[in-house]
Amino acid sequence: MSEKERSGITHVLVTCCTGLYAPGLDFEIVDHLGLATGVERTMVGFMGCYAAINALKLARHIVRSDPKAGVLMVNLELCTLHFQETQELEQVLSFLVFADGAAASLITACEQGFALDSFKAVMAPDTRQLITWKIRELGFDMYLSGQVPAELGRALHEGELMAGRDGIDLWAVHPGGRSILDAVEKGLELPADALAASREVLSRFGNMSSATVMFVLQRMMQQARPGQRGCAMSFGPGLTAETMRFHAV
Repeated sequence: MSEKERSGITHVLVTCCTGLYAPGLDFEIVDHLGLATGVERTMVGFMGCYAAINALKLARHIVRSDPKAGVLMVNLELCTLHFQETQELEQVLSFLVFADGAAASLITACEQGFALDSFKAVMAPDTRQLITWKIRELGFDMYLSGQVPAELGRALHEGELMAGRDGIDLWAVHPGGRSILDAVEKGLELPADALAASREVLSRFGNMSSATVMFVLQRMMQQARPGQRGCAMSFGPGLTAETMRFHAV
């Protein structure tokens, strides 16, 4: 990050669901980058894999209210801290897909990269119990049901995204796992290569919770042509898909 970019940062947003401490990572970012001590800091915690989309939504609100604002978003997840010994197959399989990762993004009113157009949450009814993330005696305890891909695919197929998918050139889908990507592809009736970037990120890095969709967006940003329209989405507790419409500038 250049000195000019650092001097323009007015807000710091941090997403993390894998660790909590205070003073937190937001203070360390301010100190490490030498930012002004009056920078506004917000922690978006314990929202799971879709937290980055929610933080981007907040960043958009900030920049729209103050076009001179510069929002630094950091997504940090240390999923491997929470591996636990278990004989439960579903838990073993969920542990295998998760990995550590971090991403940093700068959101401003400058016309470059991707423009954030709109946001929408899609909730699957009667699925609250399928993904849980609770603090218990041995630390953070995660439950990820094998029913998630089927329920997610059904919710997407029956929801508004299905009707509006024809105008989308780029699909930045959170790769929660291969079965998740297969369910999204089938539910939205996407071409076989539509989720290539997501599958590449999953293969190389695994599911890094909130940071993962930012890796997908980075790859798309490097290849996108001006005017192309996209839809980013991440999934998590609820069962919820947080979605973002964007276009390349």
